[in-house]
Amino acid sequence: MLVSAKEMMQKAREGHYAVGQFNINNLEWTKSILQVAQEMNSPVILGVSEGAGKYMTGFKTVAAMVKTMDETLGITVPVALHLDHGTYDGAKACIEAGFTSIMFDGSALPIDENVAKTTELRQICNEKGISLEAEVGAIGGEEDGVVGMGECADPDECRRVADLGVDMLAAGIGNIHGVYPENWPGLSFETLEKIVEKVPDMPLVLHGGTGIPSEQVKKAIPMGVSKVNVNTECQLAFAKATREYIENGKDKEGKGFDPRKLLAPGCEGIKEVVREKIEMFGSKDRA
Repeated sequence: MLVSAKEMMQKAREGHYAVGQFNINNLEWTKSILQVAQEMNSPVILGVSEGAGKYMTGFKTVAAMVKTMDETLGITVPVALHLDHGTYDGAKACIEAGFTSIMFDGSALPIDENVAKTTELRQICNEKGISLEAEVGAIGGEEDGVVGMGECADPDECRRVADLGVDMLAAGIGNIHGVYPENWPGLSFETLEKIVEKVPDMPLVLHGGTGIPSEQVKKAIPMGVSKVNVNTECQLAFAKATREYIENGKDKEGKGFDPRKLLAPGCEGIKEVVREKIEMFGSKDRA
């Protein structure tokens, strides 16, 4: 069932586990992630970037697909449909389209402007029962053409934004979107500790979950990380399985060219990643 992410975040923070946000790019992605969440009895967040929303012909299309698929598949675990790294206009469009959770990323704005826009969106989300994620301090790497270098958030700015009443806070602790470079120094647990001191009960979000060593993720979760975002890893698994299918000539056997057959191995690849992450994050049987 589609719900706000508020309750699942609070439960994760109190229970010292994390809920996975898995970004969706099409019907196959959505179906694969929902099926595994149901199979593992885990709450799940379906993330949609503005670029992916545009690719899928708009947020209304995405919302209609997810809601209908959730019903048709008989999904009983909590599912949040969440805008990932939303602009102010994108956030408003997703609220209008029927998303149940929104991320407003004002991290590139001056802190006063970030606070003002987050405050306005908080009021709208409160009225409609939608959860809101805010961001302080840019996340490194590339996300829809926006490039950052893995900065660490200012704990005082984290407190200022958390005090606005947001439901979860994305704070940079050296994490990066996409594939991590070999010289990446790792997560800054010192920064994480300082942020938690300032916002002790706030569910924190770790963006760029692909490529962070599992032991670092497992260390960050009991410290306060309640949501971990995964996208690139599912894309890589999908591409690898699809490549192998074609390189092995499977598309030339019988009706192997049928997209339902052609895309099936990639879907299994996504499912494996989602299973592995749900185990790692500790959200199995937490629905």
